[in-house]
Amino acid sequence: MVQGVPASTLDLDVVHRRTQDNVRRLLACLIEWDARFRGDPRRLVPNESHLIGPGQLLLSTRYGDIDLLGTVGPENGPLDYEALVPRSRVLDFGAFSARVLELSAIIELKRQAARPKDLAMIPILESTLKRLG
Repeated sequence: MVQGVPASTLDLDVVHRRTQDNVRRLLACLIEWDARFRGDPRRLVPNESHLIGPGQLLLSTRYGDIDLLGTVGPENGPLDYEALVPRSRVLDFGAFSARVLELSAIIELKRQAARPKDLAMIPILESTLKRLG
């Protein structure tokens, strides 16, 4: 949505840098946001060992759902934060800025994932990319 796509997945996907320092900062935010593993009745909280790995964490916070991803893409060549930086840009939101993946990269990743919900988004993303020119 922040790039003009007229659709929402109702969560925020974040590919994070998996360094010790960054993981500690991210964990501090998650604690402040009261993050819990989504769909787990035990209401478990994430810890550093969860965040340092390449997998995905599906979390609920007081601000909404967030999916933390150590890597994305195909299993035979997953992409981490550093690999995605060249395919991203920084957007300024006034009080803060955030690095976001370019629409063309999002389209490629959704095509590779090939899940029905991802495939359904591709025409919307392509239309937005074409409109933005």
